[in-house]
Amino acid sequence: MRTYTRNLSSKVGLPPGTLVHVGGTRGDKAYIQVISYDGETYNEQKNMDASHLEKPVAAQGVTWIRVQGLNAEVVEKIGRQFAIHPLVLEDILHTNQRPKLVDYGDYLCVIVKSLTVASAAAGYEAEQVSLILGSNYVISFAENPPGERDVSAAVYDRVHGGSGKICRLGADYLFYALLDSIVDHYFLVLEHLGEKIEVLEGQIVSQPHAELLQELHEIKHDMLFIRKSVWPMRELVSVLERGESSFINQQTIIYLRDIYDHVIQVIETVEIYRDMLSGMLDIYLSSVSNRMSEVMKMLTIISTIFIPLTFIAGVYGMNFTHMPELEWEYGYPLVLAAMLLISLLMVRYFRKKQWL
Repeated sequence: MRTYTRNLSSKVGLPPGTLVHVGGTRGDKAYIQVISYDGETYNEQKNMDASHLEKPVAAQGVTWIRVQGLNAEVVEKIGRQFAIHPLVLEDILHTNQRPKLVDYGDYLCVIVKSLTVASAAAGYEAEQVSLILGSNYVISFAENPPGERDVSAAVYDRVHGGSGKICRLGADYLFYALLDSIVDHYFLVLEHLGEKIEVLEGQIVSQPHAELLQELHEIKHDMLFIRKSVWPMRELVSVLERGESSFINQQTIIYLRDIYDHVIQVIETVEIYRDMLSGMLDIYLSSVSNRMSEVMKMLTIISTIFIPLTFIAGVYGMNFTHMPELEWEYGYPLVLAAMLLISLLMVRYFRKKQWL
């Protein structure tokens, strides 16, 4: 479960564009990495100071400013160096933001949710990733500091390797590659949740209990969060692949269409899983009801068998002086034998009727 240092109430009454970090406690420090390449040369600077960043002016080459971990002061400095609108900076620091795309003329801003598999027990982790696309640069803001679950790590390895299309094409292709990596991780998270749903379904059918119901509700909550994170991506990528932005070249639009197809596939998978979870809830309730019915049926059969036995025992428990069988030597064993015979006949009848 995610923890938060500040919530939305901390922004109430503040003017628009006020930089207040709304999100997890992991945004205390920002790690800045500047990568420049043009297909032939490669330059990388680590642990850069935000005050020393400069907006690229070269006509050739791509600059990727990779910011990991959110800090209000660092974000403000970067925004000042690159003339980024204060409302954009506010959205970057507001990590509960709905995924969206905004074209500010000099740059393109995209804010999305990134999902990564945490562990078999924990499920997944979510973070906000903000991308600023300029004519020859990309600035990526990740909520998490550098770590194992960095969705941009694979893109960095491709750029660092110095081979492939990503090193020959422009900043828009780097922008596409980062979005593609985020969408690819959606499939990994859904695959992980799909395995949990399959195991849970088998347990619910075989032996339903209250703990499974709690787990079912947790997975339904996860699917609701994923749906809320993925659905806006459909509109976002649709705008990009229609070529309405001047920052996206025609050759990159083809790749963006592939992302759009992947997003549609993710959405369809999410809807399928949600339907499965709703069906599993019905299965759980039906299984519990059937189990209760089986218990009640067994108790009813036992009670039915003992009704005639209780009647016989009640008759011979009456304290009348003149009862024919009271002084008969074989009366007691004969009554017991009659009770046993009645019980066996009733059990046979119930089995014949397939009630047992």
